[in-house]
Amino acid sequence: MVCEGSMASEPLIALFNGLFKALRACALAGCWIACAHAQEGGDLQVQILYAYHTEDANHLLEIKQTLSNEIQKEKASAATRYHLAHADWRLAQLTGTARKDQTQQALQECVDQLNVLLEAEKFSVEGLVLQSICYSDLANFKKMQSALLRTRAAARLVEARRIAPRNPRVKWIFALAKLERISPADAIPRELPEAAETFEHSPATSNESPCWGHAETYLRYGHELRLRGDVLGARNWIEKALIAAPDYKSAESELALLGR
Repeated sequence: MVCEGSMASEPLIALFNGLFKALRACALAGCWIACAHAQEGGDLQVQILYAYHTEDANHLLEIKQTLSNEIQKEKASAATRYHLAHADWRLAQLTGTARKDQTQQALQECVDQLNVLLEAEKFSVEGLVLQSICYSDLANFKKMQSALLRTRAAARLVEARRIAPRNPRVKWIFALAKLERISPADAIPRELPEAAETFEHSPATSNESPCWGHAETYLRYGHELRLRGDVLGARNWIEKALIAAPDYKSAESELALLGR
């Protein structure tokens, strides 16, 4: 016997089932949208990530200009300075050696903005992590100061790990530092799979935690697995990068190398 009104409820049941599946997939991917609404400045962070993943340097420049104007108008919040530093680093990744002056300027601004932030919040793990990678990248362009900059990068990263050893961005940056010194013949640093697994099971949705690094970590892990001949493992993690960031051009290129 069918209860009265049950036909009307079927669309609702289907709707709720669909929403549940979508939310579950979103959580597994470290959903950018959820993260965006979970923290101050989330929308800016999503814009920065989207511009980076789609390799839109012009959009990153626009974001940087907007943030710079905010800082000049009034006393900037720590969040504003962090977002500007993040945008600077992402722009530097896109411009690279092709536009050395612009890249160096962006990395220097990243360091400078985080210096101000860390003066007020010296135990900011996220500030320490981001400044570490900016110092490390800047060392590649300032040869005369390379040793000093790398020492500062290492000090910031060690301090960040002391404060928050399970932070996935800390693990990821540690892995990147180790990968610079080894070849594909060597084992993958343990911090890289640890970071990937931590990102996968701990979507960043708190007010205090930035929401970036998921897709980049998955992609780099997939890349390193591909270099070592693990095609299935590589495909798995690269596809996860594309779930986290569907428009991630570097991930699309890496997947193409495996053959679709």
